[in-house]
This record gives sequence, C-alpha cells and structure tokens, in this order.
Amino acid sequence: METINTREAWNKGKLVGQKPPLKPKDIWAIRIYLQNAHAVRDLAMFNLAIDSKLRGCDLVSLRVRDITHGNQVLSRAMVIQRKTQRPVQFELTEPTRAAVSAWLEKSRLRSDQFLFPSRVAKSPHVSTRQYARIVHHWAESAGLDSSAYGTHSMRRTKATLIYKRTKNLRAVQLLLGHSKLESTVRYLGIEVDDALEIAEQTEI
Repeated sequence: METINTREAWNKGKLVGQKPPLKPKDIWAIRIYLQNAHAVRDLAMFNLAIDSKLRGCDLVSLRVRDITHGNQVLSRAMVIQRKTQRPVQFELTEPTRAAVSAWLEKSRLRSDQFLFPSRVAKSPHVSTRQYARIVHHWAESAGLDSSAYGTHSMRRTKATLIYKRTKNLRAVQLLLGHSKLESTVRYLGIEVDDALEIAEQTEI
C-alpha cells in the first residue's frame, strides 16, 4: 500500500524570489517615520543603505573610517565587497552625509570602530540577521507588507531607479559591483529581450 507524503512544501504560504525595490514614496515615508521617531542611527543606516547599494554583510561591517576623512563624511567612498573581493564605489548624497554626521556626533565613535556597533556584547557590529529585522520594521512603518521586502530591497532600490531613468545597464553593473552584465540583468529583473535590445543600441 502506497504511503501518501503529506509533508508541506517548504515555501507554502511564503513569498519567495526577488525582493522588490522600494518606490520613491516608500523611501520618503520611511525617512519621515525615522525623523519623527528621532531614530538617528536607523536614519543613517537607511540612507546609507539606499545610497551605497551594498549587500547587507558589507553595510553592517562598514567602519567609520570607510566613509569619513577626519571629521568630514565623504561624498564618495569605496569598499571591497566581501562576496567578490572587488572594489565598489558609491556616492553619499547630502541627506545621507547629514544623517551619518548626526549619528557620529551622537555615538562618538572612533574612526577605527564599526559604524553600526551591535548592542549585543558578543557581536562587534549589527549582524545581517539584525539588519534584516530592521529592514522589515522599516517596511512596516511605510505601510508595506514586510514579508515581501528584505535587505536586497535596499540594495536594489537606487540601482533600479537609476536603470529606469538611464537604461544604462553598464553603469548599474559598475554601481552594484557585478563582474558580469548577466548578473545585473537578473538582479534588476529585466526581461532578456529588453536587455538585448539595449545592448544592441549601445554597441560601438
């Protein structure tokens, strides 16, 4: 007699696949929420996550010296990505520099310290798991379904906006630090036909 396997699929009732980027209105909703809550650290983390387009593991392991020179927050920074060991540059907009400066003034961190130290004694900085929980909280504050958003939503947000405005895949590839253009195509969720058409239009 056959036995029926009643085990449920691992992804039943769960949203899987790519996490969507935030929309401009969501970005502003979260910023206003954090400003009203006087959440100085979270506002700096949120703005930096959007601007840098870094993976969660790279964002949480940033040190103060990575984005500052003396007492000044840099307008452009470069870090080595942990996953690829490749350098990636990013711009820090004025609102981000202001938010990071406010956090540094409040926290009084030294240049060699982690930018976002953990409140848990055994961890030197906010963990990727903690960061993921923080992102879910941000999504909830904007009235979004937090289960649909994750840390890669932060990484994809500005990259997606830049792509929509410019259609420049190569530029987005460099900004994300991808070694292959195909990785950028998949990451942005662009249809292959669209990508090929764009590539043909930009051929020399």
